[in-house]
Amino acid sequence: MKRLLPLALLLLSASGTYSATGKDKKNFDWGNATVYFVITDRFCNGDTTNDVNYGRIVDYGEERLNAATFHGGDIKGILKKTKEGYFTDLGIDVVWMTDVYEQIHGWMSGSGPVNDFPHYGYHGYYPLDYTQMDKNYGTIEEFRELVDTLHAQGIRVMLGANLNDPGYPTLLDAVQYGFADTGLDEPQAARHIKDWSFDDFFENRIDWKGWYDRGWIRMPDEGWDENNPLEATLFGMPDFKDESNEPVEIPAFLKRKWKQEGDKNNAWVNPSASKLRKDRKWSPIQYVISWISSWVEEFGIDGMRCDIVENVHLNRWKEFNQACNDALNRWRRRHPDDPAAQWTDRFYMTGDYDCASIDYKPEYADAGFSSMVNFYFPKHGDLDGIVYTWQAYADSVASHPGWHPFSYLNNSYHRDADMSNMIACATTLLLAPGTAQIFYGDETGRKLNDARFNVDSDQAFRSDMDWNDIDRKQLAHFQKLGKIRKDNTVIGTGRQRTLDTHTCIRYNDRDTLLIRVASIDGQPINVRDLFADGDELIELYSGQTAKVKNGQINISGYENEIGIFKKIRHELSEPSIR
Repeated sequence: MKRLLPLALLLLSASGTYSATGKDKKNFDWGNATVYFVITDRFCNGDTTNDVNYGRIVDYGEERLNAATFHGGDIKGILKKTKEGYFTDLGIDVVWMTDVYEQIHGWMSGSGPVNDFPHYGYHGYYPLDYTQMDKNYGTIEEFRELVDTLHAQGIRVMLGANLNDPGYPTLLDAVQYGFADTGLDEPQAARHIKDWSFDDFFENRIDWKGWYDRGWIRMPDEGWDENNPLEATLFGMPDFKDESNEPVEIPAFLKRKWKQEGDKNNAWVNPSASKLRKDRKWSPIQYVISWISSWVEEFGIDGMRCDIVENVHLNRWKEFNQACNDALNRWRRRHPDDPAAQWTDRFYMTGDYDCASIDYKPEYADAGFSSMVNFYFPKHGDLDGIVYTWQAYADSVASHPGWHPFSYLNNSYHRDADMSNMIACATTLLLAPGTAQIFYGDETGRKLNDARFNVDSDQAFRSDMDWNDIDRKQLAHFQKLGKIRKDNTVIGTGRQRTLDTHTCIRYNDRDTLLIRVASIDGQPINVRDLFADGDELIELYSGQTAKVKNGQINISGYENEIGIFKKIRHELSEPSIR
């Protein structure tokens, strides 16, 4: 047994064996992608001059009250980390950013009716104006530089798409754009009012002037079925009538907003959306689809995570998918020298379907989706059961080409993973078939903030990334596995044969990997049906090599209980893996 070069220097051949002389052709596949999900406002503050905008209040004096204010993270911060190689070091294929569209200016009541903190749209889920960037995140040209830089590193970019609802109407927006009589001036409307009731405020929307009218959203006198997800007002949010084909005009408050801003806001206006700021003979959803897909046309955005997909009619998702594919193709034609213009994969769509697992949804596949976010991936790092979970996932991938699991440990709504066992959790996720999503800070041991003491404790899951408090061992583990996954697409897309509780092979026409978890130093692994005696294998995680003897492979010094074996090919010849 011997130690080879450091893992970062190893080159893996496309033939499925390690080669000391050849270079790997890294063929991207969404079904093997490692996705990094980042809440822009909480990741890295690259420009402190854009921290306060639109009359928002960002500091209420204590962390619990600041749970859902804007914290300063921005596009420049993500760009800084991109240029430092943070994502490439993690083996990331896709960066999924929370939506950059301009958010509601004011606050919504935190914890619903309890209203124990002011809740702003820092997370990108409360859009006010789809046609321009939120100033807290940065400018159009800063966003363009970020996307171009990620693309140059071979990393695709995802945003979010919500066709179901706009952001909540707030007191501050009502005062600024004059669509409702609040009896307040701007400073009063900006500050959190603990005894304010959104439900009472929103009930009066029938009488509002210039906001979304009944042609756009459901009104309280229309008698919809609240148990029907296609008609429900989720969390009391305004619900677009996506079933409507009746033409509507752009709401007067948006026209008033654009007129007030004039040319002084050009640094934040999406150029491809500026032509969409006029009335067309369009239904509500046609405006929304056009506004969102304009970001694909302007920047070459590669995919979208679509929100609450079961609350929107399937034909609308199909229309959205077609609009985004058309927009991406237009961007590629207009930027022939951009490396991302050479990519041929279609626009990618995944979605949040409540309590979805890995089950194939043919109607959503027909609408353009390649996956649904998998809520049920195991979260506890159970190395004694994960091989059987992987088997089910690999079988699903094999049964439904073009459809795959999209799994995570933690996400924006829940922190389900055992944070004391993230080494094993990462092993189970990053060696799983299908797409793997890392939530920002999972790799560094990001801690919760004091928002955990609020009634809505979920806000604590979105704490600031603390770049001065990094779990280096945990980060190194994510980096190693991420790079192995990136260099071996068979991990995500291959078939699986389970050998025993801790051992399986992942294979396709070109590659074969032997994966062993809960590995024990010096315990032999039976490889008689996989490799011939005398074959030399490399264990990718540690860089150790060993020869097959008597149908077994045996090494000592496993790191983090992982063994990932691949045959070494010393010359440019066909592999002899059986």
